[in-house]
Amino acid sequence: MTPNTQNDSLVIAGKTFSSRLIVGTGKYPSHEIMRQAHEASEATLITVAVRRVNLTDRNQESLLDFIDRDRFVLLPNTAGCYTAEDAIRTAHLAREVGLSEWIKLEVIGDERTLFPDNAGLLEATRALAKEGFVVLPYTNDDPVACRKLEDAGAAAVMPLGAPIGSGLGIQNQNNIQIIREFSGVPVIVDAGVGTASDAAVAMELGADGVLMNTAIAGAKDPVAMADAMKFAVIAGRRAYQAGRIVRRRYATASSPPEGLVTNP
Repeated sequence: MTPNTQNDSLVIAGKTFSSRLIVGTGKYPSHEIMRQAHEASEATLITVAVRRVNLTDRNQESLLDFIDRDRFVLLPNTAGCYTAEDAIRTAHLAREVGLSEWIKLEVIGDERTLFPDNAGLLEATRALAKEGFVVLPYTNDDPVACRKLEDAGAAAVMPLGAPIGSGLGIQNQNNIQIIREFSGVPVIVDAGVGTASDAAVAMELGADGVLMNTAIAGAKDPVAMADAMKFAVIAGRRAYQAGRIVRRRYATASSPPEGLVTNP
């Protein structure tokens, strides 16, 4: 059966998103370029670091002024939090100021690699899910950690493809496939994408979506890269649905000899 690639939307916690690409708001040359990149990406879910947003002085320019809240859904994140308590406090702040009760949960365990502290992440996920937050935790590409986060109430799991901002691409493809195989919630590859082919690979592995920031914001032309990422995610998803051919050690002729007419 031909896969239905129409109306193939991303669904998280019962909410439907028309795009499987999620983009961020940091590191852009300017807020205006960020706005243009968001438009080009056609993403519908935008992640915002709570600690980097001006939430008090409305007389000062804020990146929120450059995000159309009627078009884009905000996904606040707890970037910069190194303990479960700090992440929980930041999530509460995001909800109290009206950003969202959805939260991209980050509890960082190491300053140099920015790898997650999975123990703290699990603690914060469990606490916030009980309080009614829709929790999307950023975690290692560890199938066991992802299963525990799902059991703790995560609405999706977000395993890294590579360290944040590294641009290395998907370093452990097998783990991403295992996570997708056993996960009962959406799997969003988060971190490590460097270019469009990396995003396509993530989707070809079966990821339900890809979240990226630096790959777009740090490109020489962020708007053009956002456009490229849009198509890469679509292409990767359709390739996954179509089903790739089996890898073989030796060649297989595309025009088999059977049925060929041989001239006398």
